[in-house]
Amino acid sequence: MLALILGVLLLAVTACGSGGGSEPGSGSEDGNGKESSRAETEQSQAVVSIAPKDGAKSVDTSGALEVGAAKGELTKVEVKDAKGGRIAGKITGNGTTWTPTTHLAAATTYTVHAVAKDSEGREAAEDSSFTTLTPENTFSGNFTPEDGSKVGVGMPFSIRFTRGITNPADVEKAISIKTEPAVEVEGHWFGNDRLDFRPEEYWKEGTKVTVALNLDGVEGRDGVYGKQDKTVSFTIGRNQVSVVDVKKLTMKVMQDGKVVKTIPVTTGKPGMETWNGQMVISERLTVTRMNGATVGYTDADGKGEYDIKDVPHAMRLTTSGTFIHGNYWGGGAFGNYNASHGCIGLRDVRGGYDSGVPAAWFFNHSMIGDVVTVKNSNDATVAPDNGFNGWNMSWEKWKA
Repeated sequence: MLALILGVLLLAVTACGSGGGSEPGSGSEDGNGKESSRAETEQSQAVVSIAPKDGAKSVDTSGALEVGAAKGELTKVEVKDAKGGRIAGKITGNGTTWTPTTHLAAATTYTVHAVAKDSEGREAAEDSSFTTLTPENTFSGNFTPEDGSKVGVGMPFSIRFTRGITNPADVEKAISIKTEPAVEVEGHWFGNDRLDFRPEEYWKEGTKVTVALNLDGVEGRDGVYGKQDKTVSFTIGRNQVSVVDVKKLTMKVMQDGKVVKTIPVTTGKPGMETWNGQMVISERLTVTRMNGATVGYTDADGKGEYDIKDVPHAMRLTTSGTFIHGNYWGGGAFGNYNASHGCIGLRDVRGGYDSGVPAAWFFNHSMIGDVVTVKNSNDATVAPDNGFNGWNMSWEKWKA
């Protein structure tokens, strides 16, 4: 009986050990061989590449980032900074290349996620991260008008850079301007450190202007990078343009094209004539000191031909020193003869306390950005960069 039981158990063990019907390592057409082959055919043939390599440091802010696809086409590329801000870009080369359409910020870590499909629609993905360079030398821009301000219809958006710019196209590309209502706005460089933006004609009353200064990481000149990332908004006020006729010795103040007041004036005397042309009010001072020596008008002893410490109601029209201002010492010159050193004078009182005099009225009804146009002077037209006076340049030259 015991021998019979042992024989049955031995048969059972033998049956369990030989259930596969093949030797170990011999393979099987119906087993692992076909499963392995099927896995290989299901894997995407697309290969995603990302430059710079994962973990790279001190990466250039322009020209270094590129995503590619071999044996397939890119379908998705996302580049984000640590705050989730995305870098815009575009896919070209029939889906084989993605490049950013803007520069990257300096000293910033970015993550990249890219997906590509092969001809069978199978996807492959790649992820990477890198950090951009920290610049040793930087530049910024001092701009006007101020954020949140209301200005006249002649006010350009002007930005003066702290370093001379040798890559102007890259800097200008990094500044975008949107307006409501929409109007074409173009930039013009005066030298290598000043860039002004304006429309073809004066701004329309009520226009809202928003300027995005995306300068962080822009290489303005070799080894010098921008450090600003700021948005500035301002609004255009009522339309006021004043026309000074040197021959008639009058100024017509117009709002929306209609004359609201005519004021007698005195302008530059012979040999010191006032500039012709369109000039924009860039500064308003209730009282200021005017010394001829600061603008080249001196006596034989080198002192200024005039030194008036309390000029009231003064508004700057040019960088070189042309003002439209109150004048309490002019006697009967207003409306009768030209007696100034190039400025436009309006009758005033010493101390500027009388709000009823022409200078005070004009000061109180003016704002930065208003236009004062001078005509019929014997002098030349004011230079476009002498103040915010680019309106004296044709639209074609401005855009060029």
